[in-house]
Amino acid sequence: MPGLDLKNLPEREEDIDFSDIYEKHKVSVDEELDTIVVVDGAPIVDENKEEKLLSVLRKLLTKNAGEVKEGGIWMPMESKDGKRESKGYLFVDFETPDAAFAAVKNLDGYKMSKAHQLSVNRFTDVEKYTNMNDKYEEPELPEFTPKEHLKSWLMDPQARDQLLIYRGKEAGIYWNRKTEKLEEVYVRSDWTQNYLQWSPLGSYIATFHAQGIALWGGPSWAQIVRFYHPGVRLIDFSPNERYLVTWSSEPISLARIPAGAPHPFSEYDEGNHTIVWDIKTGALLRSFAALPTEAQQKTVRWPMFKWSPSDKYFARVVPGQQLSVYEAPSMGLVGKKSIKIEGIVDFEWSPSLGEKSDSKLNQKEEMLAYWTPEVGNQPARVTMMAMPSKEIVRTKNLFNVSDCMLFWQSKGHFLAVKVNRHTKTKKSQFTNLEIFRVCEKAIPVETLELKDPVLKFAWEPNGERFAIITTNDPAFGATAPGPGGAAPPTTFKTAVTFYYLDTSKAVAGFRPLKKIDKKTTNSLSWSPKGRHIVLSTLRSPSAHDIEFWDLDFEPMGEAKKDAKAELGSTVVQLSAQEHYGVTDIEWDPTGRYVVSGSSSWHHSADHGFNMWDFKGQLLRQESIDHFKLIMWRPRPKSLLTPEQKKKIKKNLRQYSKQFEEEDLAAGDANAARIIAARRKAIEDWYAWRKQVEKQMLDERKAAGKELRSSADEGKSETIEEWVEEVIDEVEEIVD
Repeated sequence: MPGLDLKNLPEREEDIDFSDIYEKHKVSVDEELDTIVVVDGAPIVDENKEEKLLSVLRKLLTKNAGEVKEGGIWMPMESKDGKRESKGYLFVDFETPDAAFAAVKNLDGYKMSKAHQLSVNRFTDVEKYTNMNDKYEEPELPEFTPKEHLKSWLMDPQARDQLLIYRGKEAGIYWNRKTEKLEEVYVRSDWTQNYLQWSPLGSYIATFHAQGIALWGGPSWAQIVRFYHPGVRLIDFSPNERYLVTWSSEPISLARIPAGAPHPFSEYDEGNHTIVWDIKTGALLRSFAALPTEAQQKTVRWPMFKWSPSDKYFARVVPGQQLSVYEAPSMGLVGKKSIKIEGIVDFEWSPSLGEKSDSKLNQKEEMLAYWTPEVGNQPARVTMMAMPSKEIVRTKNLFNVSDCMLFWQSKGHFLAVKVNRHTKTKKSQFTNLEIFRVCEKAIPVETLELKDPVLKFAWEPNGERFAIITTNDPAFGATAPGPGGAAPPTTFKTAVTFYYLDTSKAVAGFRPLKKIDKKTTNSLSWSPKGRHIVLSTLRSPSAHDIEFWDLDFEPMGEAKKDAKAELGSTVVQLSAQEHYGVTDIEWDPTGRYVVSGSSSWHHSADHGFNMWDFKGQLLRQESIDHFKLIMWRPRPKSLLTPEQKKKIKKNLRQYSKQFEEEDLAAGDANAARIIAARRKAIEDWYAWRKQVEKQMLDERKAAGKELRSSADEGKSETIEEWVEEVIDEVEEIVD
């Protein structure tokens, strides 16, 4: 007690100052209760089963959260009809606050049985919500401010496309102007720290920063929303731009965030690496921890989550164990639990939304396909599953399988499975293509046996054809392909084969259309409209080939031949070009132009890009120091109906005349501008010269040095006399 005088004690006990004692023995309520959680929804049992239930709950809590204090579980009991029964809830006191947080994160919503689902909350949260004001207070709404149109670039009168170019520290957006210089839209230095990425429909561009991701868009390219995620390295958009997934190698740590700095994280996000965001609101929807295998190997499979085409579901694989399918925006597991699939390796969503979007499909739900390897006596298996019902639609057993890759056709009508198989002795390998025909009854499967390994597979967009790259070069076995499927330092010989769906026979099947041998091709780039394809050799030190092919070439004026004789004759090479150091090939959204880039990220010389038309004619060539990437701005799906598109194709010649006239007028206008600029420059020169001459005469006159004209001005005549003189003369006799 401060300043206590024993000789002059207060008369009453109430007058004694105990403040120092209270301060010394003050109890922090929050610290004491942070380890306690309230568990509701537990089974109601009588006193005979009390100990058994407590034992089961203790094991569950210890396994999924952490150590419970000795005597840390208290389950209230009540007397009912002469017997003591539990009330269905209990209090649990853990050793640490982290264990309490883990219990809420891992066990809230946990199903002990069909009739009992646990609800787990922190005790401090219960008290906080209990003390909330019962009277509703209307929040203050911010003043409405109109936003820019995110798809304004689609209103361009000339229907041009935009490109993103990143070089050095400068990034810019440009209009494509065919053979003319690109028209600048927006250029900014230090816009990003390491990379830029378009959203799938072109509404946003994402930039990477130390503190997270920022999205930009609209005519002014202002910042629309930012996502705070320190150390972010990878991002992935959902197909319809509704959600964004970010990943950082640095786990979320509340202790590292400066005091008072705004952030969206809570205790539940502590230690997690991956976050799912709502793009429209910028809200953090859920964070996810790294899988045990990723934490041990320090690697990450990207994209970590794969989205269904509707943005309604997203899923990831726990290798060898289960498939976890989540529902957006609730972020909860479909059916409240993961799908146990022993040995699962990978999966892919069908791009189709079901029969609502495509009458040819019999599926009512969205669908995914996954594969499992051989486990024990069970064969490898490819399975198609509907979501959210989890109904198995089709399975196919496979034997002697080394690896599989799944490729859906763009409309979801076919699923191609590239199966690498080994012989019984496992000394050699060969490849099969298993093609599921999803539109047909019972989903039949066609098998194509190939002798050579398949390096690349690509469906024609919106079509029933596909292309593959194979090789029988011994150099391939000696050196594995490089990153992204690119050729290794030693380029090997490959072959490209095109397949089509032959419906002329009783049983339709895929047949080879044409094979192109003795190539170094390692990349297949289909036009987004189909029909045309670019075969290229990317990131190779010795080959830089770019070939433009047309699969439906129709020569003018030639009579049509017999159908059998025509097989493969429509596959024609339009052009063969070279671009030294080419690292990337990308089509524009309309299928009219192709850019080939040579990035400084992959080699140290001859950086820049070339622009080609779909026939392979070079339109523009630019060398750019420290050039990193060039990307076309994606376009959303067309709003035209199939009937309207058909009508446009029918009247294409009529429209083409209009476009040609506009191009000619634009060309004439450019020429007129150049001539007018030259004339103005000449006129400006003569005007300046007259002004200077007048100024010089005035200065001479003021100085008394005025030039005087001669008396015979205009009367004299100048005569020039030319004198020729022979300097040397040589005579030479020619036989």
